[in-house]
Amino acid sequence: MSRSGPHGTEKPAMAPSGPAGGSGLSAGQILERLQGRFGDKVRSGGLPGQPPFAIVDREHVSPVLTFLRDDPELRFDFLVDVTAVDHLLLELPEIPERFAVVYEVASLPRGHRFRVKTAVPEDDLRVPSVCQIWKSAQWGEREAHDMFGVVFEGNPDLRRLLMPEDYPGFPLRKDYPLRGRGERDSFPQHRPAGAPASAADRDVRPAV
Repeated sequence: MSRSGPHGTEKPAMAPSGPAGGSGLSAGQILERLQGRFGDKVRSGGLPGQPPFAIVDREHVSPVLTFLRDDPELRFDFLVDVTAVDHLLLELPEIPERFAVVYEVASLPRGHRFRVKTAVPEDDLRVPSVCQIWKSAQWGEREAHDMFGVVFEGNPDLRRLLMPEDYPGFPLRKDYPLRGRGERDSFPQHRPAGAPASAADRDVRPAV
């Protein structure tokens, strides 16, 4: 599931932890290695007191993540999560766009973790899929597509994961209308045998 907090608010980055006998590289050291390889295509982001993360433009996502996986000193062999964040009403100089896609990666043999973010314009919600780098990305990309409307180009199965395929909204966007009771009424309803629910079935409400 997504590492985003309630209604698309991003959780703080986790501090790196390593296997027995080593603690891995720090986020700052990993960022320096990326900048040494890609120069100004990799920018630094983060809050005071939190590990820094990398910010890259979406056209550089695949090369940067491939380097993180294949570099022998980094060996990020595990995609922990791929999700999205809605920055609506937030002013973030390092990420001026409303949306960002977030990649959380870890190295099991090296014992370090890192985060990469890429901004996605609200009027062009496309970003390359990273399924060719980590096959497990298919699930996180489907969830981010389902909850935020981001299109991951190249994902071989970009169906909605949690919501009905014809559902009209994206529930983790910050402007999604939360109605409380009655929200479930917008879902297609079916009897266990597969027949459509009747009007009487739709009027049934839980006791709590």
